[in-house]
Amino acid sequence: MLQTDDQSLERLIATVDAGPFRSLLEAALRHERQGQARAAAATWRTALQTIPRMLSPAVRPVLEHAKAAVEANDLALEGFLAERLAGLRARHGNARLDRFDKARDILLRKRRVFRPQPSFMYVPELPAIAFHDRGQFPWLDRIEAATADIRAELVRVLADGPSVLEPYVAVDGTPQDRWRDLNRSRRWGVFYLWRAGAPVEENLARCPRTAAALAGWPKCDLQETGPTAVFSILDARTRIPPHVGVNNARLIVHLPLIVPPGCGFRVGAETRSWTPGEAFVFDDTIEHEAWNDSDQPRAVLILDCWNPYLSEAEREMVSALTAGVGDFYGQLPEYARGTA
Repeated sequence: MLQTDDQSLERLIATVDAGPFRSLLEAALRHERQGQARAAAATWRTALQTIPRMLSPAVRPVLEHAKAAVEANDLALEGFLAERLAGLRARHGNARLDRFDKARDILLRKRRVFRPQPSFMYVPELPAIAFHDRGQFPWLDRIEAATADIRAELVRVLADGPSVLEPYVAVDGTPQDRWRDLNRSRRWGVFYLWRAGAPVEENLARCPRTAAALAGWPKCDLQETGPTAVFSILDARTRIPPHVGVNNARLIVHLPLIVPPGCGFRVGAETRSWTPGEAFVFDDTIEHEAWNDSDQPRAVLILDCWNPYLSEAEREMVSALTAGVGDFYGQLPEYARGTA
């Protein structure tokens, strides 16, 4: 690692304009001083992904220090994961895992990522499809058929007032600039049915017909990430900024429920409108955004599922790899969980 004492790093960081980038640098250095090398590396990595365009060359020693810390941590993580996955790899000895191996190498920054651009895990050679063919997901028929019941249960939930929702974006500290306006705001409010891999029993009990419709949903098992199912309410005159998801091994499903005129959704270069009761599936690791230019809220049921181009062996390996990263750090780093 580049030998730069932390007093020098602190002085250089202090010259950076106050904001999210500087906050990340300060947090990473604080982790190092506390002996939390893994947390420091995860934070340095996030900082390196968000370098401002206008940054003084004088700060270069800080960036070099960050890169060295991340590289050293990646080597340790590589050994940890090799040992963790050895038994599972042996069990799938006859399966093709070359695509998974590329995903692992990309996660460890040993292989470059091209479009799409997930913030955490990239599985190569999966088709880069913005909106997937609806026919690949026949299990959506059951959910679509229950649209009226699902919408009715949501309306009853919303009758309790805005406090029943929680902000989807809830970043501790200083959020990235793109999320500043929505951070801790119910302008993008959600009501979780499944949250980061666990059912929210109290909320499911309030929506029994929705729960029944989701019974046949093939859940995407990713530690601290999925399965997730949530009512997403975008307030009037509100826009979700362009962003990307964490992992192209999973896809995102939207079932539109309440769609006033003036709402839209873009994935990559393709823009669509929502039609109530007609689900679609998209790759959220391709840049996407949503907007509601109407005077009324827009409501969508959102859930995740496996990318159908993954084999069963690959799904197991991706689940194990994600869990391994989470166990290595104590929990998945923010870049692996994502904001949206």
